[in-house]
Amino acid sequence: MKVLLVYPEVAETFWSFKHALRIVRRKAAFPPLGLLTVAALLPSHWEKRVVDMNTRPLKDEDILWADYVFVSAMIAQRRSTKEVVRRCSSLGVPVVGGGPLFYGYAEEFPDVDHVVIGEGESIVPELVADLEAGRARPLYRTDEHPQLDRTPLPLWDLIRLKDYASMSVQYSRGCPFNCEFCDIIVLNGRKPRTKPPEQMIAELEALYARKWQGSVFIVDDNFIGNKHSVKTVLEHIIRWQERRGRKFSFYTEASVDLAEDKELMDLMVRAGFNKVFLGLETPSTESLKECGKGQNLRRPLAESVRIIQENGLAVMGGFIIGFDNDPPDIFQKQVHFVQSTGVVTAMIGLLTAVPETRLYKRLEREGRLLFKPNGDNTSIEGTLNFIPKMDRQKIMDGYRWVMDTIYSPQMYYERIKAFLETYRPRAKAVLEKNDIVTFLRSLWYLGVRDTKDSRSCFWKLLKETLLHYRASLADVVTVLVYGYHFRKLFHSGMFKNSEVADGHS
Repeated sequence: MKVLLVYPEVAETFWSFKHALRIVRRKAAFPPLGLLTVAALLPSHWEKRVVDMNTRPLKDEDILWADYVFVSAMIAQRRSTKEVVRRCSSLGVPVVGGGPLFYGYAEEFPDVDHVVIGEGESIVPELVADLEAGRARPLYRTDEHPQLDRTPLPLWDLIRLKDYASMSVQYSRGCPFNCEFCDIIVLNGRKPRTKPPEQMIAELEALYARKWQGSVFIVDDNFIGNKHSVKTVLEHIIRWQERRGRKFSFYTEASVDLAEDKELMDLMVRAGFNKVFLGLETPSTESLKECGKGQNLRRPLAESVRIIQENGLAVMGGFIIGFDNDPPDIFQKQVHFVQSTGVVTAMIGLLTAVPETRLYKRLEREGRLLFKPNGDNTSIEGTLNFIPKMDRQKIMDGYRWVMDTIYSPQMYYERIKAFLETYRPRAKAVLEKNDIVTFLRSLWYLGVRDTKDSRSCFWKLLKETLLHYRASLADVVTVLVYGYHFRKLFHSGMFKNSEVADGHS
């Protein structure tokens, strides 16, 4: 059996880092970890190839080589997935579709021959047996949440690691919290499942054996969901890093209650973590109560950010505008919070009702749903997919103002300075050859080619960093490159209505 595994193109969003990739000379931010894991679940005697459309185009000869094309996609890959399925159908090659996209949008893909909904470890063996027997069904679905010791090592040899800015590994699935807008518990359950420490070390060894050095993203939606288990695995990672001479720097996603556990923060830093993405959402207490984000109410959010950054972890923050309980001045409050706390990488999006979430079901009951989202939470018309309590035009205008404000050169660089005042870097930086090249290219892109205002702020900040915050230089260069991406993203058409039709389809 010949199987082509295709990862469709990701829409231009916060997480695509499209413009930053030009500076770091990489083709994509992250590898298709889920697809490589599915490949490992397939029989070893099957022939397998991977095409990540974020690193190279999909050619007709790729499709025609295969007996089956396996497509794995998220909602942000919806448009590209439709084109991939159309091409496969026209060439007569059957398609197997899986991933979060098909969980809520399977009806939009009538030409997909076999839809797979659920976690691969539970369902792929049955699919394989039926494909080999020639009796595969149109739909495979399971709600089982398997233990992760059944998860094989990803087949890294099917891709070129140097095409990516960061590698990815997964430690856990599931989250103990029940935020109204989040689909993580819908897909992966509320009981966090973790991999044994030995399995995690084996995954790191697999990357080390392929000479990867540098950034590794632990892709868990809440890395600290099971605090007892995560502390154990961190101790193993610390020892592994010591044996290998600290080859990796890590970053991940976590809940805000990380600030309440000094031991956990210390272990993360000792293991090589230097950044963490937090779902901060909003400075509005009533909006946090509305969405069930109780973990964000245990102490003032600004205090949590300060504690985490003082303990050596740079905070990246996710924020949402559009809650029913947002006050009229929510836009000003969001800007003030972001600027005053020094959350440099502030990913602010519009509230989106994702299929199967509690929010989606509530809005459906209230008759307020308009259409399914397109997966890009920076596209105003494509994601505010319900009738809001606040005037819709006010939300649009306010959101534009927020993004124009926080990613203007002066405000961005002021925010970096606020960050430097509270951040206490403790994890030793892991540098590779490309980091030096990235620094030199940033001088050209940001210090020479950028706008006059951006250039001026860039050189002032670089000088100040070298004089007073030299230990944070690598972090500063990283957020400067991120800032370049965000400015390009928000000033190169994100407010155009090109997504409207797709959002309503």
